[in-house]
Formats: sequence, C-alpha cells, structure tokens
Amino acid sequence: HNFLLKICSFSRRRAAKDSVDTLFASISSKQYMEPISIDDFKKVEIRVGEIMLAEPVAGSEKLLRLEVNFGTEKRQVVSGIAKHFPDTTTLVGKKCAFVTNLAPRTMMGLESQAMILAAGGDDGEPLHLFESAAPPGSAAR
Repeated sequence: HNFLLKICSFSRRRAAKDSVDTLFASISSKQYMEPISIDDFKKVEIRVGEIMLAEPVAGSEKLLRLEVNFGTEKRQVVSGIAKHFPDTTTLVGKKCAFVTNLAPRTMMGLESQAMILAAGGDDGEPLHLFESAAPPGSAAR
C-alpha cells in the first residue's frame, strides 16, 4: 500500500492515495460467510461421485442433468454449470466431490439429489471441479 504511494509524484500523491484506498477497499469488500462451528460443518456429507451421464436440461441455458454413481447408489444431480461445459462429454467419467445430504430440490421439473462442488467461474474465469482419484462413494475427510 505505502509502496504504491511512494512511486507517485508529490503533487499526485493525494489522488493516488484515494485510488489505492479505493482499490484495497474493493478487494477487502469481498465478504466471507458467517463462521460456523465444527459441529455444523460435520453435518455436511461430502462424497466422491463419478459422472456417468451429462446432458443439457431442455428449456434451460444454465442447467445440466448429471447421472452420478456414488458407489452403492446412483443419483440425479441438476447443476447450473452448463455455460462452463458446452461439451458435456468432457464431464463423463470425472470423479468429483458432491454434497450428498442436502434436501432434494426440484429445478425445471427435475429433482436434484446432490450438489457438485466447484470453485471459480466468475467474470470469465474457468470453473474448477474438485476432482478425486478416490472410488465413488468415498467420504471426504
């Protein structure tokens, strides 16, 4: 912060300070969610699922329907990741992390029975899935 101010001329220092303060304020304004206890976190079941089928949901530009193998069962997952995977065949065979104990949710008439975990995907950034080499059904630790 101070380094950036030192490289500016004295006459422009105030304007530079305002610009740097604005920059740092925008960076620090990205809020995290309220902290939860470890007991609350332990309630979240995260398991590896192997994507067996991925297809667009008719009538939606955002949703994909996934059929996912969790080892002892197969589930349908509906996820808003379509714009990040225009070629849905790239998802088939991937083993990724899913939250498996969320209450089912219906989207576009399809029941989603888990939620895929991913990071990024904002402002043109690629969406990254949490892939795993563990067998389907393995619990995150």
